[in-house]
Amino acid sequence: MAHERQVRRLTAVEIEVELARLPRWSYDSGRRALHRRVELADFAAVFGLMARIAIAAEKIDHHPEWANVYNRLDIWLTTHDVDGVSPRDVALARRIDGFED
Repeated sequence: MAHERQVRRLTAVEIEVELARLPRWSYDSGRRALHRRVELADFAAVFGLMARIAIAAEKIDHHPEWANVYNRLDIWLTTHDVDGVSPRDVALARRIDGFED
């Protein structure tokens, strides 16, 4: 199938290296995911960020798990096909960080 891509799970060392480059993110071992909490001015600001993330996620066909309460957004990035963090998660984390730079 043309839609399928070869994806691999990053090792613990590779995740640590990537997290050093992504200081806003941490590793959630329970979810086997990259995690970031964002707090903005209000719900509208968070919703705007979520919309930007959603558009970026659709373009690369890789979608976050997230939870929103008022001005707070928790984002988890994991690749279910490999049951852990893949290069696709790192790429989306970088893209998300770029929205606030």
